[in-house]
Amino acid sequence: MAEAVERDCVIAGGGPAGMMLGLLLARRGLRVTVLEKHADFFRDFRGDTIHPSTLTVLGELGLRDAFLELPVHRVARLDVVINGRRIAPVDFTLLAPPDDFLVLAPQWDLLNFVARASAAHPGYELRMSTTATGLLIEDGVVVGVAADGPDGPLEIRAPLTVAADGRGSTLRPAAGLAPIETGVPIDVLWFDLPVPADAPAHPTSETLFSLDANGFALTIPRGDHWQGGYVIPKGGFDLLKAGGLDEFHRRFAATAPFAASVIGTVDDWEKVKLLLVQIDRLPTWHRPGFMAIGDAAHAMSPVGGVGVNYAIQDAVALANAIAAPLASRGPLDAALAAVQARRERPVARMQGIQRAIHDRMARAAVRHRSPVPHAAMPLLRALVPLVRGRFTRLVGLGLLPEHVQD
Repeated sequence: MAEAVERDCVIAGGGPAGMMLGLLLARRGLRVTVLEKHADFFRDFRGDTIHPSTLTVLGELGLRDAFLELPVHRVARLDVVINGRRIAPVDFTLLAPPDDFLVLAPQWDLLNFVARASAAHPGYELRMSTTATGLLIEDGVVVGVAADGPDGPLEIRAPLTVAADGRGSTLRPAAGLAPIETGVPIDVLWFDLPVPADAPAHPTSETLFSLDANGFALTIPRGDHWQGGYVIPKGGFDLLKAGGLDEFHRRFAATAPFAASVIGTVDDWEKVKLLLVQIDRLPTWHRPGFMAIGDAAHAMSPVGGVGVNYAIQDAVALANAIAAPLASRGPLDAALAAVQARRERPVARMQGIQRAIHDRMARAAVRHRSPVPHAAMPLLRALVPLVRGRFTRLVGLGLLPEHVQD
């Protein structure tokens, strides 16, 4: 017989959106259960950028200083190397202090940190190794979830069920919601690299992205190693593999010569993970008793590294809107609709920006040309200082940063 639990809110998915929403609701005195299907948060190649707007949220929760005591990597400026020339389109020091830098940290450190902070609230419950398998629906209203945990099946009933279970959401189709997908012409390869002994030393900036006619390379600091990335045309992994590892090494090193001495450590295709890039968005994020947020509502591209930020912004907006009606057992439908109306505007605009960048990258990759012609470089270098502030706000804050309400 299934275990039966009554809560104020049940959240499927222990990613940034689900964990932050659980914390925000628990601190308001609500009884919240978060279900995470894995036994821990340790998974590679997940978003690890903590944007200035996320640091602001942590500050509003009184957690910023404690978070920054973790072994995080602070970045004041993001550089891009285009055709061998370095430019700095993003300078976080232009933002208002104290949140005038970006943090790079493994996502599991953020999630474990939020879990520890949440556990301080008596109404909070995190169930690991527990998978949401379906919805409990009565008279057209979602009244909870069915799940499988270490001790067997259980049913968790709540006035609100939240799907924060990612782009492969189980609960989204169970709610009768289907996303509209946008064709994406690129995929990304991820792999680990040791930090070269002669890595360029830039104490306040990082070269996260390098591009030229040879391709598009990423080098993201991850403490004692780099997370390497390489952009390929959609469906082009088999063709790349057919060319052999030596050719892949050559192309990556030509684009990012500062990584030439270490790319050879990727000596087997088994060390390379293919990320199928997708962009999609639900036309409707909610139904009575149910709401989808984060990637379950809108899958974002890796471009700009904004996925974690937008997921957390969803969580903040939802908590602001529903904490009071959940506490009073008031109606939720209008609040859920208002959250979608508020959040889908910045999401749609950012996805449009990502699509435009994808298209340019894909055309350049197919033609083996740089997306920025060499002749255009002087003009680009002249324009960057004029638009740096706007780029910085777009990347660091997003299009509609949310703030925690009490």
